[in-house]
Amino acid sequence: MKLFIDTADVKQIREAWGWGIIDGVTTNPTHVAKSGRKPAEVYREICDIVDGPISLETIALNAEEIVKEGVALAKIHKNVVIKVPIIKEGLKAVKRLSAEGYKTNVTVTFSPLQAMLAAKVGATYISPFVGRLDAVGHDGMDVVRQIKTIYKNYGFTTQVLTAAVRHPLHVLQAALAGSDVATMSFDVLEQLYQHPLTDLGVDMFLKDWEKVQALENAKREMPNTKHQTPNTRETSNSKLQSSKKPQASSAKNRG
Repeated sequence: MKLFIDTADVKQIREAWGWGIIDGVTTNPTHVAKSGRKPAEVYREICDIVDGPISLETIALNAEEIVKEGVALAKIHKNVVIKVPIIKEGLKAVKRLSAEGYKTNVTVTFSPLQAMLAAKVGATYISPFVGRLDAVGHDGMDVVRQIKTIYKNYGFTTQVLTAAVRHPLHVLQAALAGSDVATMSFDVLEQLYQHPLTDLGVDMFLKDWEKVQALENAKREMPNTKHQTPNTRETSNSKLQSSKKPQASSAKNRG
């Protein structure tokens, strides 16, 4: 399963890309607004960092304008995926964009039937928002599983991009459901690395290694008498005999 980071924070994107685990980026108007920067400036910088699919969202609400805006976004970089909301006008635009060879990501999806419509017009990705469904008492991951079943039944090639991921369990469930992609925040990406037993294990190994190093240092500091050479022993014996001769001479003089 591919992992995307869902943000327009260039600093976070750069760091996560350096980890070697992410495959792409998804953005939305809310993310861009939080950056406090001009959208075009942010988009170009993201494209310079990440070599993978980068979803940039349109904001128009009629098909003609969506197509126009989408084509302009696609000109920013070859990796741009045009993100379009799942409304009638949006799917009309996706049909045209797909026919012209543009990659599209149909977003704000909450039902498997919406996903089926997106696949019928040739969407590259469908983005079910699992976290938002959970928040209103639905099982978001069940929607992902239903979409996968429908796509398999009819041979649709649209990829399922699990979105609005709130925690690592969503990532696990997405992978088990066969989701093609899961997109998540920087914080959730970091949490994928974490487990308390891993921390305990690493801490234990480091402490045990410190004991090994301490033992080695102690051995090096101990006087080494076992490996004296014959010459060294002879020299030591000569010194011992020399120290005894004056004592014998003194004894004779006293006699």
